[in-house]
Amino acid sequence: MADITIPQIARELRLARPRVQATVGLLDGGATVPFIARYRKEATASLNEVDITNIRDRLSQLRALQDRRETILASLEERGLLTKELRTGVLSADSMTALEDIYLPYRPKRRTRATIAREKGLEPLALDLWGQQEFDVHLAAQEYIDPELGLENADDVLAGARDIIAEWVSEDATARQEIRKLFWSQGTFSSKVVSGKDSEAANYRDYFEWQEPVANIPSHRVLAMLRGEKEALLSIHIAPPVVEAVSILHGIFVKGETEASQEVGLAVQDRYKPLLESTMETEVRREARIRAEDAAIRVFAENLRELLLAPALGQKNILALDPGFRTGCKLVCLSPQGQLLHHDTVFPILGGWGEQEAAIKIEQLCRQYDVEAIAVGNGTGGRETEAFLRKLDLDSQISVVMVNESGASVYSASAVARNEFPDEDITVRGAVSIGRRLMDPLAELVKIDPKSIGVGQYQHDVDQKALKERLDDVVGSCVNNVGVELNTASGELLSYVSGLSPSLAKAIVDYRNRYGPFETRDSLKKVPRLGPKAFEQAAGFLRIRDGANPLDASAVHPESYGLVEEIAKDLGHPLDQVVGNAKISGQIDPTRYVNDRVGLPTLNDIIEELARPGRDPRQEFEPFHFSEAVNKIGDLAVGMKLPGIITNVTEFGAFVDVGVHQDGLVHISQLSDSFVRTPADIVKVQQRVWVTVMEIDLERKRISLSMKGG
Repeated sequence: MADITIPQIARELRLARPRVQATVGLLDGGATVPFIARYRKEATASLNEVDITNIRDRLSQLRALQDRRETILASLEERGLLTKELRTGVLSADSMTALEDIYLPYRPKRRTRATIAREKGLEPLALDLWGQQEFDVHLAAQEYIDPELGLENADDVLAGARDIIAEWVSEDATARQEIRKLFWSQGTFSSKVVSGKDSEAANYRDYFEWQEPVANIPSHRVLAMLRGEKEALLSIHIAPPVVEAVSILHGIFVKGETEASQEVGLAVQDRYKPLLESTMETEVRREARIRAEDAAIRVFAENLRELLLAPALGQKNILALDPGFRTGCKLVCLSPQGQLLHHDTVFPILGGWGEQEAAIKIEQLCRQYDVEAIAVGNGTGGRETEAFLRKLDLDSQISVVMVNESGASVYSASAVARNEFPDEDITVRGAVSIGRRLMDPLAELVKIDPKSIGVGQYQHDVDQKALKERLDDVVGSCVNNVGVELNTASGELLSYVSGLSPSLAKAIVDYRNRYGPFETRDSLKKVPRLGPKAFEQAAGFLRIRDGANPLDASAVHPESYGLVEEIAKDLGHPLDQVVGNAKISGQIDPTRYVNDRVGLPTLNDIIEELARPGRDPRQEFEPFHFSEAVNKIGDLAVGMKLPGIITNVTEFGAFVDVGVHQDGLVHISQLSDSFVRTPADIVKVQQRVWVTVMEIDLERKRISLSMKGG
């Protein structure tokens, strides 16, 4: 297997074969992508996560192709159909599509017009016509007339023979490939509203009479039309010009000007649409959906990565508020470790006694719990609550920060939240989630299904298995890139650490709860069912602050501890003086320690870690403030220039929160003064931008924004 797949992967991905070979070996040995990228650089010549992931995914596809080859060969051999030429064709097929094209004529079939014609004994005549020699076809057809079989005359006979020919045409690999090319190069994706559904389909008004080339239709329009079709509001058709298609088939199959050639031409002409066009439309529709879903999943993954890696305030004493009008604002106080210390309900935005009482209570709680920052959910009442807080007599060092609460309600009603806070209601849990998001967005967001976070594009319409796999990759990459505090991390966060399954993560938490904090990474080996392989994969991504071994707080892998101790000895300093001292670590000459197991890439990583152990790769946290003059959509005016935060990036533009409880859209055409290929080239989720208000639709609650001229 490897001899077949590795050269192909190396060729397709333009990577040296030894790098691919080493990566495949590590993957087959159970190593994860983050582990290989971080701790096996010598083996792969420093391949990054993207390359390793591409190798993994292509390897899976090629192995699936090989499995299908073996299944097809076994089926053909069992039915006595396998010839030397057919075996060669099956083994040389380089894609699933090419393989299925080869197998199609030999697949067991349901009963078709062609099989009925064969049952009537018309295949010999079809073969004669297929040869396109000069003969009287009507005279030849006379011999097959049989009223008992429904063959009343020569025309009936010839029609049956053409059915057989049409099936040969539609199953021919060359014909399918040429028509497939035509579909993609000249095909049109068209949609119409279903008769009588005009009002019901109002959301799809743009697609009532829509046509667009298959070759360049954007993924969001494909998914929108397919959703409309699924809801029985739109009808969709994909096809190239019939004249072009039939002309191509004539060029392949009609070899002369005999009567037999005319019959072959008629078979192509009459049966192209119900046979070849129909099957190709199904295939192209499926491929168009897959491509659109891949694009949507890619957009979602990119957005999620930016959101998860948003700057973290860090471990601080937090007061968090989940705003509300009639039911009040749920208030919680959290310790630097995110523990719930106090909760209450205040009514700061109703005026009168409620506002006065809330002011007294919040000011008192800030002093009592030494609050360092206040988190305010950005939902209903968020801006009003923020304005109220800024009027209070608070310590000038206390930051008031608006926090995106998307998905907090999902968390608050989840089993995870119930397990964390079994005695608290969902309002308390939601406020806790808002506060923790300010401390560490990554640690809190991993508890929520990514589809509920609100940074996707048609995420509920795409292949859910493929979406989950891609998003799990992103979450795992982010978690391992940042590192995880072993003694405070939730089970959900630990489950994304390289080598740790949800059950192992739970076992770690259970062990920690029973025996107390882990003193060293090595003590992880005492956790039930956590074997050497899991320890090898996970240990380097786990952090123990202020532990017995200073290296446990760094990304240095335990397998390199002996080497670091040797380096410290050579430097003439105790280990605890080397770790965290850039001046001392800067004296290390990595070339002195290169051996057949450790190379310069790993040594350079070690030196970097010794200088700044456990460095958080995320950017420094900086508070953001919306315009104080704008709190609701009615406050907006065309021409206003406002600060905002990108909340979602799609293929057609970017959504921006300007602090009015309704995100505005910067269409792709308004993102820049220059041409924009894709919005992701210009903006990222969580990016701070300045926008100009272009249009306000109060009735539909739509805001059009521009970033041009900024």
